[in-house]
Amino acid sequence: MDLRTTYMGLELRSPIVVSACPLSEDLDNILKMEDHGAGAVVLFSLFEEQIRQEHAHYDAIMAATNHMFAEAVDFFPELDDYHVGSAQYLELIRQAKERVDMPVIASLNGITNEGWIQYAAEMEAAGADGLEMNVFWIPADIRLRGEEVEARYLEIIRAVKAVVQIPVAFKLNPYFSGIAHFADQVSRNGADALVLFNRFYQPDFDIHKLKVLHNLRFSDAAEIRLPLLWIAVLYHRIGASLAATTGVQSANEVVKYLLAGADVAMTASALYKYGIGYLKNMHHDLKEWMQEMGFTSVEAFKGVMSQQNISDPVAYERANYIHILENAKP
Repeated sequence: MDLRTTYMGLELRSPIVVSACPLSEDLDNILKMEDHGAGAVVLFSLFEEQIRQEHAHYDAIMAATNHMFAEAVDFFPELDDYHVGSAQYLELIRQAKERVDMPVIASLNGITNEGWIQYAAEMEAAGADGLEMNVFWIPADIRLRGEEVEARYLEIIRAVKAVVQIPVAFKLNPYFSGIAHFADQVSRNGADALVLFNRFYQPDFDIHKLKVLHNLRFSDAAEIRLPLLWIAVLYHRIGASLAATTGVQSANEVVKYLLAGADVAMTASALYKYGIGYLKNMHHDLKEWMQEMGFTSVEAFKGVMSQQNISDPVAYERANYIHILENAKP
C-alpha cells in the first residue's frame, strides 16, 4: 500500500503525523516515532514568554499583553514550568535532523511580531523543515472587534512569511464567525497549510477549594466531527494544505479525515494512552482498511467524501441538521 502524501509541499511517507506535544522533547522518542512509521513530527511548542524570560524581558511582555484581561499576569508560567529552553529547542532540531529522515516541523507559540519573526528565523536556521504557528490568544477584551482579531492573525502570518523560506502551517481555532472565508484569507496571506483545529485548554473549577484548575483532558474520537466538517468543506477550495489534529485515536479517525480531504492526520493523545509503538498499530489498521476497500494509495481516496465530491453536497449544510434530528426520533 502506498501511504505517501504531500503536506504543505513536504513529501511524507505516511499521512499519520505526531502533533505538537511534550513527547517530542526527547530525541529518543523522535527516533521511535520514525521507527514506528510516523510521516513527520511536529515538535512541542516553544513559547515566546519563556524566551523573553531567558532574555530578561518578561516584564515588557506582561506590560504589552495584560490589557487583554485583568488576570492575564496570573496565567504566565514561571520559567521553571518549561522543560526545555530556547537554546535546547534549537539544538534538538539540529540533532533530530541529523538522525531522522522524516520532516521535523518546529512549533512556535508567540505573542508579539518581534517574537514571531526572530524565533521563526532561528528555527529555520537550525534546520526545521517547516514551522507550525500556534496562536493561542484569547481576545477577551470586550472592546475588541472581530475584524481586529482577524487582522491580527493575518498580520502575524505575513510577518513570518516575509522572513522564512520554509513552509508555514497555521493552527486555526474554530471560533471565527466566518470560518470558510477566514481560512481562505489565511491561505491567501501566505499560509502553506491550515491545521484544524487548535484545541484551547480551558480552565476548570474546584468547587470546594474555589480554585482554578489547570488540568489536561486528552481528546477523544467524538471530537473529530467539527474539524471533519470544515476539512470536507474547504477541500480543494483553498490553496493551503489541510491537516486534522483533534480526536485521532485510531486508524478509523485517520481514514475519516483523509476521506474528508485532509493531507495528514495528527495524533498525540493516543500515543500518551498507548505508547509511541501504537503508531505501528495505526498503520497496520490503515493498510488493512485500504486493502478491504480496494485502495492502493492514500491519494486514491483522499477527499472522496468532501463536499465537492459527494453526490449530495447539502449534506454538509442545513439539510444534514434536519436529517440528524429526524433520525434521532424514538
